[in-house]
Amino acid sequence: MITLVRTNSDNSDFKELVKKLDAEIAERDGADHSFYDQFNTITNVKHVVIAYDDQSPIGCGSIKPFDGCTMEVKRMYVSPEYRGKGIATKILLALENWAEEMLMTKCVLETGKRQPEAISLYKRNGYKSIPNYGQYAGIENSVCFEKEINSLI
Repeated sequence: MITLVRTNSDNSDFKELVKKLDAEIAERDGADHSFYDQFNTITNVKHVVIAYDDQSPIGCGSIKPFDGCTMEVKRMYVSPEYRGKGIATKILLALENWAEEMLMTKCVLETGKRQPEAISLYKRNGYKSIPNYGQYAGIENSVCFEKEINSLI
């Protein structure tokens, strides 16, 4: 049975999943990886969701403040053997719900053009393409998205 747990970046399971994510992304990004790596630190991340299959950590994601009404989705990962089973969507929705609870109105994110599975995930879940923001402006391999999440405000 898949369960989701809210935690923070001190969680050792999160740290291990991020190591696997970084190894996979480093392979895909090649020489570009060091550029992206500087924006993906996990120190003091207060909003982390981990997916477990029984007691085994199989996926994760996090959000961090972007501006006063927006959270940025970061560090999304699902172990390869669990992909295609809707787990990433469950993690993403849990992060969006958490952001809504904090009265945020949207989520933004950046992913790489070399990650077509991630791009498909975000589009399937209602994320719309936006111009590359912040440190990703002008970066050829980056694709940025946003989603309005809180219709009550």
